[in-house]
Amino acid sequence: MFYGAMKLSVGNALKLTFRPWVEGLENVPDEGPAILASNHLSFSDSFFLPSVLERKVTFIAKAEYFTSPGVKGKLTAAFFKGVGQLPVDRSGGRGAGEAAIRSGLEVLERGELFGIYPEGTRSPDGRLYRGKPGGLARVALRSGAPVLPVAMIGTEEIQPPGKVVPKLKRPGIRIGEPLDFSRYQGMDEDRFIQRAVTDEVMYAILKLSGQEYVDIYATAAKRQLAEASKAAEAERKQAERERQRVASEDGERAPDRAA
Repeated sequence: MFYGAMKLSVGNALKLTFRPWVEGLENVPDEGPAILASNHLSFSDSFFLPSVLERKVTFIAKAEYFTSPGVKGKLTAAFFKGVGQLPVDRSGGRGAGEAAIRSGLEVLERGELFGIYPEGTRSPDGRLYRGKPGGLARVALRSGAPVLPVAMIGTEEIQPPGKVVPKLKRPGIRIGEPLDFSRYQGMDEDRFIQRAVTDEVMYAILKLSGQEYVDIYATAAKRQLAEASKAAEAERKQAERERQRVASEDGERAPDRAA
């Protein structure tokens, strides 16, 4: 009931304000379990996609969104629960991954829609990164649920990373035809099968989104960007120190020239 109320308020507000266009709604089954595997461009992806669907879709969210202290923390937790987010502690390595898989399977066992981002985190630059094989493939193979590739388009322009106030632009959503991996049933622990399933889904997302593909993980790309930014900042500070040193030496020589 709370989800329905949040969908009416938040979902309708998003649709009226941003007017997202959507293709492929006919690919979403009217009933029964299905996995929505989407690219991830913006924090707002988990709100725009549910807003255009008739059925409830549940995503996994960081546990910190549900455990922050104070009134603001309680309101944040209530909001995320209301829009269909499940808390999962992602800081615990393999244990955290198993918790996420269990959560996804529970959603699918109830005959509901489960949303997942195979890249594991938001794209740092709008490109599509290599999918992580463990979560998506294992949930798909253990549940037997069809996988629907989803492409979010333009959401990174509405709310770039680090920006709180969104820009008023129109995003798009493309939902592809379901992918059936029943031929791999019972092989969910085979890492080569996990890789094959994930790559097939990522290729389908790539065709829908038209993004440039990068064959590394988004987390690695973020580290590279952070290191490059840190190096650039160090160079800037060094150049500033050099400028100040030269200015100081020029200032010391000025009285000699005047004399």
